[in-house]
Amino acid sequence: MYSTFLKTKLHRATITAADPEYEGSVTVDRDLCKAAGLREFEQVDVLDINNGARFTTYVIYGGPGEIQVNGAAARLVNPGDLAIIIAYCRLPEDMIAGHKPRVVLLGPGNKITGSHEHAMIQP
Repeated sequence: MYSTFLKTKLHRATITAADPEYEGSVTVDRDLCKAAGLREFEQVDVLDINNGARFTTYVIYGGPGEIQVNGAAARLVNPGDLAIIIAYCRLPEDMIAGHKPRVVLLGPGNKITGSHEHAMIQP
């Protein structure tokens, strides 16, 4: 049996742009992706802290500080909104205990202010 867990998240990312004419996806600073362990074309959920909107899309790499929502989802956010970008993973039972989700904390300009991994708490 597999269960789904948090893999990584970018916490309090600032949306820098929204382009409804682009095909889709969320463009994320390549260095932020590297810090969080996000891969290009990986599925993510984006949670807008300002308005509560939530949607699923995929990552494409962008330039420094860039967090741009593209396609139809661009209508759910506004530049300047704070967001959480989350990726999940599916783990078999024998890998759950050793799993450590990664959290990357962001500040103004989408600069990394900290990061940490969480140890799994056993039930």
